[in-house]
Amino acid sequence: MAKFNRNGTRAATSSPVVTAQAPAGRTPEGGPGYARDAKSELFLLAVTNLVREDTVYEKARDRDFRYRELVHQVAVADHDWMAGFLPWLRHRANLRSAAVVGALEAVRARLDAGLAGGNRGLVSSVLARADEPGEALAYWISTYGRAVPKPVKRGIADAVLRLGTEFNYVKWGSTESRGFTFAHILNLTHPGDRKGSSQGNRFQGPWQHDLFGYVVKRPYQAGTPIPESLETLTRRSALLSMPVDERRRVLEDPELLRRAGITWEALAGWLQSPMNAAAWEAIIPSMGVFALVRNLRNFDRVKVSDQVAEVVAARISDPEVIARSRMLPFRFLAAYQAAPSLRWSYALERALNHSLANVPALRGRSLILVDRSGSMFGRISGKSGLNRADSAAIFGTALAMRAERADLVEFGTGHRPVRVDRGESLLPVLKRFGDLGGTNTAEAVRANYRDHDRVVIVTDEQAWGGHDGGDPTAQVPADVPVYTWNLAGYRYGHGPSGTGSRHTFGGLNDAAFTLIPLVEAGRSADWPWM
Repeated sequence: MAKFNRNGTRAATSSPVVTAQAPAGRTPEGGPGYARDAKSELFLLAVTNLVREDTVYEKARDRDFRYRELVHQVAVADHDWMAGFLPWLRHRANLRSAAVVGALEAVRARLDAGLAGGNRGLVSSVLARADEPGEALAYWISTYGRAVPKPVKRGIADAVLRLGTEFNYVKWGSTESRGFTFAHILNLTHPGDRKGSSQGNRFQGPWQHDLFGYVVKRPYQAGTPIPESLETLTRRSALLSMPVDERRRVLEDPELLRRAGITWEALAGWLQSPMNAAAWEAIIPSMGVFALVRNLRNFDRVKVSDQVAEVVAARISDPEVIARSRMLPFRFLAAYQAAPSLRWSYALERALNHSLANVPALRGRSLILVDRSGSMFGRISGKSGLNRADSAAIFGTALAMRAERADLVEFGTGHRPVRVDRGESLLPVLKRFGDLGGTNTAEAVRANYRDHDRVVIVTDEQAWGGHDGGDPTAQVPADVPVYTWNLAGYRYGHGPSGTGSRHTFGGLNDAAFTLIPLVEAGRSADWPWM
């Protein structure tokens, strides 16, 4: 009888998140815990870590300390890996704080180890928005003191030159409420001063030289004139000098607001009166998609016109706009839950589907298990009403709806199927999920596996121990792929990963699911930035 040469033999594959093949500890719920290597643990923690945020099983202080220690270890051992990981974390996974902290801590560790070269680039690579140079500087000084090393200064300076426009100054740098204003940053980092720099640290043009000079002088010289080259600041100054009782007339010409860099956040303060329908309708053409989605409830509250609402709905459901925004899918669920009007429902449904464009259509039969245990209901951040349980439901449902045939199951202490009808919308399906208590993952897998072609578990991996606990992936034959999608980044996983048919990925971004067809095509998967 053949032992190896059988029909359906799968090619051996590997994936980047690697664990030991035997338990090395216990999860907080007493289940066997599989330790990951440093890069794997760092990756899963980074893609789920919003920095200074508690989780159910790990306090923010402990979580951030573990993150720093992992960054230090990997940055010293493998600069090239870190130089790919950090920009991906900021620009593709769209995680700001974890990327900024990661870059600064990586440079700190490398400098302590006497490693030069590439440090400046690590800092610059993660600063993508005009308020982030100030965030980076504030983090460094509050953590390590006022002695800022050259690679950090120059990395921040590179970003300031790239991001230092009139509009960005108006939006992010002109307020005095921040600890480090744009003027402070310029005085500390001196961008543009090193004319012979091999890394191109030069002004974008004369207008930027004028802008930086104006910004630096303004706090110390009252009435500093605005240079003629700065058209946006000149127009803004003219609007600010208008009598308050005349300002609402400007709403009739929204282009004046745009050219003066008046944002939706600043408009109410400039008008010195509440935002009514006319104010919102004037500023909506200048708003980005994230701001539009965030303010749908406000648009309904003031009753913006149906014509304007149609424009908003078209923009937030435009696939190209959603792709460029890289908004995470749970943002659209938050808007759907918050906006009372039905006129946004279809647009948000389409936007959510566009944000899940990477979810593959799996062939054959798939068992998809969504963790709805108590620990999954901890909020993703203190500013968000959303939780990991709803994120898991979004991704699990999207995967089930696109699969050729799928059994969708929610689990906790117990487990139960979730009905998904052909052709129905994703958002209504999410209302069928419940709160199921504990985390009996192994039992849920064992009870629902029926010769499926694959198993996908969307979870925080904090499985129960006890007589019916153990490795959930062991409940499935060794030659059947089991994919764990981790949403919390705790130290231990619930099963082995990285080789054979057991693989783990993580985060709140649907790009993780591209791993599945890659592995099933008999190809080994690498880190997503490789």
